[in-house]
Amino acid sequence: MTQTTARETQAPAAATTAAAPPGTAERRGRPRNAALDTAVVETVLRLLEEGVPLGALSMERIAREAGIGKATVYRRWPGKEALMLDVMRSLEDEAPEPAGASVRDDLVTLLEVLRRRGLAKRESAVLRTVLAQVKAHPRLWQEYHEKVVRVRREAVHAVLRRGMATGEVRADLDVELMGDLIVSPMLSRAMFHDRAELPEDLPGKIVDAVLAGIRPR
Repeated sequence: MTQTTARETQAPAAATTAAAPPGTAERRGRPRNAALDTAVVETVLRLLEEGVPLGALSMERIAREAGIGKATVYRRWPGKEALMLDVMRSLEDEAPEPAGASVRDDLVTLLEVLRRRGLAKRESAVLRTVLAQVKAHPRLWQEYHEKVVRVRREAVHAVLRRGMATGEVRADLDVELMGDLIVSPMLSRAMFHDRAELPEDLPGKIVDAVLAGIRPR
């Protein structure tokens, strides 16, 4: 009787363990800490703003500057390229939706986004770094192109196509070429000339100059 009672006493505990819901067992490793991720990304942005080239940004230096152990950084990112992709993503805001009132107004709205990005020191620093390292880090450029450049180009192309349909611009346009003519002057000033002025009326001046040549005669 005594032995039977002991077995019966142990049974409920075993049953409880077996019935434990999945996921309650101790997990391997630690969950990611958003504050640590932010600290590392902000450290990279600060160093880029200060003019540190990408080639001089080792994972060890980033960890040291962020006050975080090197092993902690490597648990989050396998290498510098993966970290830089997250740095680039951290700067991206959703592009404004053109109002559709007129081709001119919509193009000015889209160019104003580029002007403001050019005025933002850290965004310019990151983009200059990426452009300077295209050959050494092609995945960085591919990611930037897919996540940012392509989306913004398509927005400009959509406005131009709508203008072709409504008669605001000529119907025989090469949309991709016209898009480059509209966007390139702003990009050139904002990204390739560190001290170029970006006045508030610049988007309107660029758009008006191009539209003067592509409106129906």
